[in-house]
Amino acid sequence: MYKCCIFDLDGTLVDSIKAISYTSNLTLSKYGLGPISEEKYKIFVGDGYKKLIERALIYSGDKDLINYEDALITYTEYFEIHCMHEVKPYDGIKDMLHALKEKGVKIAVLSNKPHERTLDNIYGVFGEDYFDMVSGEKEGVRRKPDPIGAIITAETLGISPKECLYIGDTSTDMETGIKAGMDTIGVTWGFRTREELESYSPKYVIDHPSEITKIVSL
Repeated sequence: MYKCCIFDLDGTLVDSIKAISYTSNLTLSKYGLGPISEEKYKIFVGDGYKKLIERALIYSGDKDLINYEDALITYTEYFEIHCMHEVKPYDGIKDMLHALKEKGVKIAVLSNKPHERTLDNIYGVFGEDYFDMVSGEKEGVRRKPDPIGAIITAETLGISPKECLYIGDTSTDMETGIKAGMDTIGVTWGFRTREELESYSPKYVIDHPSEITKIVSL
């Protein structure tokens, strides 16, 4: 039986694409660019907000990233205000998390979203002190797919990587979990396709959160 589940946030626990696209498009509008569709943002996300803004600017026509530095500041300011815009948990997530807690399984979050905004999302949707550990992008810890954040999470909770499941919805997450030496689950309800997830050979690819409850007991 697994003793810990480490979850990605966006596209895994919560559907936050409206907040991301809304804030990004507000940022682009400052420079007379955009808007970009939510479907396109689902491809742009996953590697932190700096890469998100870079991709959005290039796609919108700023191929030399003339506005990049200012856009990072603008996005950060807007996102502090709008990071909860229409954010909601995916169907079945709360029931699954409750079942894991009843089994005594530790639950943690590891996101490439800025740490304070990660806390805003988690506290706003699930409440404070619900997860055993929550980590977003911050100084001193390299972004996913570097596995160090997942490894630190396991060490902090006193659990070996082999006893952890890492769960996410993008290729970045698949790389992270596998590099960390954790059995890795790709979820199809998020921002990327089953084909993308399967191409990285995670141990499991699932279609509903309830499947995690079953896997954790194996």
